[in-house]
Formats: sequence, structure tokens, C-alpha cells
Amino acid sequence: MTKRLSPVHASRERLKRVAGWASMLFILATGTVQAKTGALIPAPPKIAASSFILMDAGSGEILASENPDQTQHPASLTKMMTAYIGEIELAAGNISRDDQVLVSEKSWKMSGSTMFLEVGDKVPVQELLKGIIIVSGNDASVALAEHVAGSEDAFAQLMNNTARKLGMINSHFVNASGWPADDHYSTARDLAILSRHIVQDYPEYYDLYAQKYYQYGVDKKSGKPLRRQPNRNRLLWTNPYVDGLKTGHIAATGYGLAATAKRDGRRLVTVILGAKSEKQRAEEAQKLLTYGFRFFENVDVKKGGVTLETVPVWKGKQDKVSVAIDKDLIVTVPRGTSKDLKATLDINPMINAPIEAGQQLGTLKVTINDEVIKEVPLRAQSAVERGGFFKRLWDSVRLFFKGLF
Repeated sequence: MTKRLSPVHASRERLKRVAGWASMLFILATGTVQAKTGALIPAPPKIAASSFILMDAGSGEILASENPDQTQHPASLTKMMTAYIGEIELAAGNISRDDQVLVSEKSWKMSGSTMFLEVGDKVPVQELLKGIIIVSGNDASVALAEHVAGSEDAFAQLMNNTARKLGMINSHFVNASGWPADDHYSTARDLAILSRHIVQDYPEYYDLYAQKYYQYGVDKKSGKPLRRQPNRNRLLWTNPYVDGLKTGHIAATGYGLAATAKRDGRRLVTVILGAKSEKQRAEEAQKLLTYGFRFFENVDVKKGGVTLETVPVWKGKQDKVSVAIDKDLIVTVPRGTSKDLKATLDINPMINAPIEAGQQLGTLKVTINDEVIKEVPLRAQSAVERGGFFKRLWDSVRLFFKGLF
């Protein structure tokens, strides 16, 4: 029974709430934020960029952002999608690393950053990937696009289809290199989503993103090796935990960087768009990575696909069904609050057949100090067919006497 407050006590409770909000406003004004878990953590650093985002790659949680859905031309950050599609095609067996790609006149004519391809050259796919990822080769991007899809226009359609599948809802690509073009855009959030997939989906190719230098071919006149080119991601030299991903620059929107770092088994992704220089984009990304590692931690809550509970089923051929979550559940919380984390199962009290495999039968709730921070569906691990007439009748009688009918 709920105890009813007297008018005096009710007034006191209202004053407490007002005082709490006033305290919260003071905290915000002094540069400290209070997470819904009750933990006090500093506000994210001020970032000199038009938009940015900081994501925990394990949980997918956004730890800090500003204008994350503001569309901008992504410049050479576009090449992350080009390389990712190349990795998809390799994994599917549609192309191979040793495929000899004929360099077209279109790809040879690309200016800006290149890997120094020559028209008529035959270049292995694995070398084109290095040229795209390490030295941001515009020529390599067009060559790979033509090899995968027949033309760069057809490849752009593949890029947009892939973006939709990944949930990059505010992105549209016109070319494979990030060359200036109308209607070619993305966002910090979408590029962070793509970055996370690059790291997680095809780890066998990921070491390319950490390589600091790349050199391809020889000068046909002198026979000397062409000059070695550096990766433009400055953080590869200044931060030992950084192992990717990609830089970009276009006059219209400035300097961009998608960076990721792994420390103590935990990975962060940050995307900076609209910085004023190479130096600035690296410094601002470093600020965000430092903030994310210092003030947050991850908790492995439950494994995906593992039975969490077996629950009763009524009017079915089977009397029970197991429930589980789809995939491993990791949550990111303010550092020091993980000891207060609890995971509880909220399951439908009366489950009737038929049940389809994968059907949601409840929710797994994660709380800290009674505040819900995450909810994921609990799903049936197998199907349960509807029982025969007498089984349904008998269960109806049982439910009647249980008062659940």
C-alpha cells in the first residue's frame, strides 16, 4: 500500500526536487556533468570543429558529440567506404587479392593524393587497398571501383546501398574517392558507424590502417623506386594506442579525421569534421580519446545466444522455451559505477503457443542505482507449435484455476 504524503510533506518533497535541479544546473555551469547513474564526470572537452562524435566501439554508446548529424562533404573519408566494399567483395569471393586490375585512363588522370599508378598498369587488388587506405590514393579508389562494379557510377550505387544496410541514414556518395561533387555527403555519426564496422567485420585487413608508410612501383625512366609516402594520420606517430583510420580534406569543409584507439582491451572511435588544419584535427581527436578512456569503462553484461532462463509455455506442444539475447551485451558506464550495475529479466508472465524462433518474449534491463541505462529484447531460442485440442483445453482449465485465464 502506498503511503499518502501530507500537504506539508508534499511541499517539502517538491522543494527537494527544486533544490536538486538547482544543484544540477550549478554542476553543469561549473563544467561537470551528472550521468543518469548519479556519477559525476567532467563535461566533454571543447572541440574546435564544426561537428564531432566519440563512440565506444564495443557497446556502440555515444560518449560525446556536437552536431553529429550535420551533413558535410566527407572528402577522403569517403575512401573508408570504398575500402570496406573492397573487403566485402574479397570476403564473398567475388574478387581476390591477386586479381590484376588494369589501370584505366580515368583512374590515371585523378589528381590530388595518388599512389602513382600509370595508365595500362596491371595492379593487384591488395596493392590498391594499400594505396587507398595508407596514402589515400584517388587513382587507386577509382581503379578498385571499376574493378568491382564495372564503372565508378555503378560503384557509387553500391556504396549507397551499403550505407543504408549499415544504418548510415544521412549519407550519400557520388564517387569512390571523395572528389568534390554536389550531393556527396555524410555525417560524423555515419562515419563513426562505418568505422566501427571496418574494425569489427574484417579484422584480417585492418592492420593496413595502422601502417605509417607505403611505396608502390618504380619510375619507368630511372628505374628507381618511387618516393615513400606517409600516412596522413598524425596520431599514428603520437599515440601508441591509435591504429587507424583515415584522414580527409576539402577546401569547402576543412580537415576531417576518423581515428580509433584500443587500450586495455577497450576501443574508442572518434570522428572530427571541419577542423582548420591537420594539426588541429589530430589534437582535437586526441582530446576526445583521452576523455573517453579516462572517464568511462565497459561492462560485459551477458553473452548473446546463451540461455538466460527457461520459461513456461501454455497451449503448446512443448511446455517450456529458452530465452536469450541476440548478441553479446556490453554497456559503457561512468568509471567507478560498474559495481552498482544490475541486470534483470522482465518476461511476459503468460506465454501462449504458437511461438516463432526469435520472437520477443520479454526484456533484459540493465540498471545502475535503479536507473535503467539499457534495454534489449529477450527472444525465444526455438519455435513452439500450437498444441492439440485436448492440450489447449487442459491448459485453459489450469489457467482458470490459477486465475490467469
